[in-house]
Amino acid sequence: MKQLLKNISPFNNRTEMSAALFIVKKILAFFVCYVVGLFAAEGVVILLHFVLGKNVFAGEMFDTQTITLITYYGYIVMASVALMYWKRIEKKPLTEMGLTKHFGNYFIGAITGVILIAVSVFAIVLTGNIEYHGFFENTDILMIILLIGGFIVQGATEEILCRGIVLHALKEKTSIWIAIAISTVMFIMPHWSSLFTDGMIYGVIGVANLVLISIIFSLLTIRFKSIWAACGLHSIWNAILYSVLGLNLSGNDETVTAIFKMQSIGKNIWNGGEYGIEASMITTVVLVFSAALIWYICKRRTT
Repeated sequence: MKQLLKNISPFNNRTEMSAALFIVKKILAFFVCYVVGLFAAEGVVILLHFVLGKNVFAGEMFDTQTITLITYYGYIVMASVALMYWKRIEKKPLTEMGLTKHFGNYFIGAITGVILIAVSVFAIVLTGNIEYHGFFENTDILMIILLIGGFIVQGATEEILCRGIVLHALKEKTSIWIAIAISTVMFIMPHWSSLFTDGMIYGVIGVANLVLISIIFSLLTIRFKSIWAACGLHSIWNAILYSVLGLNLSGNDETVTAIFKMQSIGKNIWNGGEYGIEASMITTVVLVFSAALIWYICKRRTT
């Protein structure tokens, strides 16, 4: 038992064990980085409130815009914890988690994200389940730029955790599809709490879409041998959906500012209800075709 606990402990870089135990070890590593990063970020936020004269224990908080920015930029703390873990515990160079010198792949992912969002939203607009209402009433360009920066941080952090620490480590000891499956489960878990708040059907479609987009992130990571393309797609998807189009992002309907004002009409499986287009059946179709196309391209390049 003692040897077993030593093997699966995420606080060493042992690899000589069965694939099953190695999977457990990497899942534990994910949770260590996620939980420690989350608590550290919360601590920084509370400290920041006190430094700026806000007593959070007395209910004194910043306004919605400031809290939104703090939330997304707080992912810097989680990313720092994950990178430190990889360097200090795993004792591996960052290139082995996919942070290679080929940063240009980020823009390939970003362009892919623009296309996926455009096709999905345009298709839903054609059904009449999302309407365009012109420009956002109180567009704050500086806030939008800051939010996009926050989404860049947030998207990269989630990819460092799921595609860096989990996928890149597991693919050396298991089949690539097992590595993709485990990283996908880890990717879904932080989103779980908001998936079913609007009903079972939206939660089920939302889970299916998270699985599909995670597969796309993983295939891009494998294709380019780095996580940059996945980071670009992930961040741009969130930024355009929330800060450009003003639509719900993963159940968050408090859009503080955007460029355009687009609005879901009613709640149905075509617009995803309160969760947004990430729980839309139309998005499911777009992601299925996209995942199949990317998989086909990856297969062609390896044969």
